[in-house]
Amino acid sequence: MPRPEKVQAVADIKERLEKAQAVFVAEYAGLSVKEQQALRRGLRAAKSEFKVYKMTLARIAAAELGHENFVGMLVGPAGLTFAGEDAAATAKVLRDFAKDHQKLVIKGGLLGNEVLLPERVSALADLEPREVLLSKVAGVFQAPMARMAGLLAAMPRNLATMISQLIEKMPAAEAAAAPATAPAAAAPPAPAAEAPVEAEAAAEATGGDVDTTDETPASPAEEE
Repeated sequence: MPRPEKVQAVADIKERLEKAQAVFVAEYAGLSVKEQQALRRGLRAAKSEFKVYKMTLARIAAAELGHENFVGMLVGPAGLTFAGEDAAATAKVLRDFAKDHQKLVIKGGLLGNEVLLPERVSALADLEPREVLLSKVAGVFQAPMARMAGLLAAMPRNLATMISQLIEKMPAAEAAAAPATAPAAAAPPAPAAEAPVEAEAAAEATGGDVDTTDETPASPAEEE
């Protein structure tokens, strides 16, 4: 039967996983007490928290919440950083601290239900702060209608420019494969000669006979 303290620890990890905007896993072995304190201060400024748990308990908590893909990262001596409000700001603190302290190794993270590899954590750290992104979104919605119309009108022009640039960068071989000239226009069909049946019908309509033989005048030799 699990000891009460282990049950409580699993419950605490589950609660933090559910409330956090994101969770990051990092190995911290080798960091001095002073360095760990500096890391915690930086994370607190980003409204985040660094906690150390036994990874066996962390794996139990993650599995019970259905994060099986995240369980594989919860190994070895590692700590969990819980991002309270801004996942990008928290990732930036960890990334920048790891650049200056090679003993801190970012193993990955969990953003919602998506597992992040180390390179994805680094990409997340490059995003603008949450407040900046929210202000930009709010500014778009508050923009005058004329400005919105201008932005929408610019989209086709920008798209056309992009397509034009792509065409200019096409290999010469592809351009040579295209037909050099347009196919020649087809010659108009020659007018069909009047059929004898049509001529006879015309004769019946006028009440006379129509001679369908060749009326070309004979040459002088033939007259002799």
